[in-house]
Amino acid sequence: MKAEILAKPVFSYINIDLEPGESIIAESDAMASMAAELDMEAKFNGGLFSGLCKKFLGGESLFVNRFTNNTGSTKRLTLTQNTPGDINCVELEDDSICLQPGAYICSTPGLKLGVKWAGIASFIGREGLFKLIVKGTGRLWYGAYGGLLEKEVDGEYIVDTSHLVAYEPQLKLKCQLAGGGIFSSFFSGEGLVTRISGNGKIVIQTRSMHGLVSWLNRHLY
Repeated sequence: MKAEILAKPVFSYINIDLEPGESIIAESDAMASMAAELDMEAKFNGGLFSGLCKKFLGGESLFVNRFTNNTGSTKRLTLTQNTPGDINCVELEDDSICLQPGAYICSTPGLKLGVKWAGIASFIGREGLFKLIVKGTGRLWYGAYGGLLEKEVDGEYIVDTSHLVAYEPQLKLKCQLAGGGIFSSFFSGEGLVTRISGNGKIVIQTRSMHGLVSWLNRHLY
């Protein structure tokens, strides 16, 4: 399987060339175009109960699509995301990574997508009550609104709410006021932030959908 991320970092999309017999799993609305000879099968995202959990708790679709090349030659599939922004690809080898709800785009069949309780701090920080965990061996593609920045955390690091896209599972998240008190935090325009502690890698998006909605509301009403 050959895959390439194009049009980075603003309007990224993925071209995937499937060899005969190869398959890939994708979000139900991720397909932009595909060769007519490819087979597409819709199925529950990990079974009915698991799919319902991912939809209502993890912000993912109830169904996923499995694209399979049952022909004798290479066929192309193009996948994208709903928001304008960058896409990352990560290789997992019997490992796991946590994603914010809605970040998952597609993965190879060796990876499994699950949900896990993230805590009240994550919910207050606009990252959701539950986090998505992708684990196994294979390739994962995920995206976000805006550019994607990688940061190695060694100790503690602070990220504004709704900007955290992906992080290694050993890291701990805590929600707190941005400033020294309520007045400083809210009148500075920052409000709440997420304090990340531990050792590991995080990925941050440069834009926030909550920020976009707030900006639009100020100009519409």
